[in-house]
Amino acid sequence: MDQKANFPIFPMHFRGLLLLAGMYTIAWSAFFRWFGEALMTWLAMDTGYAMELPAQWYGNLGLVIGFVIFVSAFYPVSWVYLIIGGIAGKIILAIWFGLGFLPDLSWNKRTGFHLIFNEILWLIPLILVFLRGLQVKDYLAKNEVAEN
Repeated sequence: MDQKANFPIFPMHFRGLLLLAGMYTIAWSAFFRWFGEALMTWLAMDTGYAMELPAQWYGNLGLVIGFVIFVSAFYPVSWVYLIIGGIAGKIILAIWFGLGFLPDLSWNKRTGFHLIFNEILWLIPLILVFLRGLQVKDYLAKNEVAEN
């Protein structure tokens, strides 16, 4: 009974967070991929500044990262390293947007929203889900060795 109290559980809502984070990343990345020029104009607050920013490449990378996060929800304990790949990808996207796009777009409420809410804020639940997945995986590995 004491052993059951110490058993770490991977709750279903953590899978839902992974699915939601993946779909959200895919959706925003699709905007960058297929509507890059119009999205850049909108993010720049319609200043009329013609930009040659690599929005399509940013969108392509975001689509891959979103897919990795989405797929990690199917077996989050076994594929815990896909979650860390998604976290690393979100960090790369945030750095790329901050260093590659912000100097041309300038800081405004739209770019701030994208950087903070679409990239940085998602790191918190992803890290929590990763840590829980790692905790469950370590527990299962220790108990498998103890049973054999």
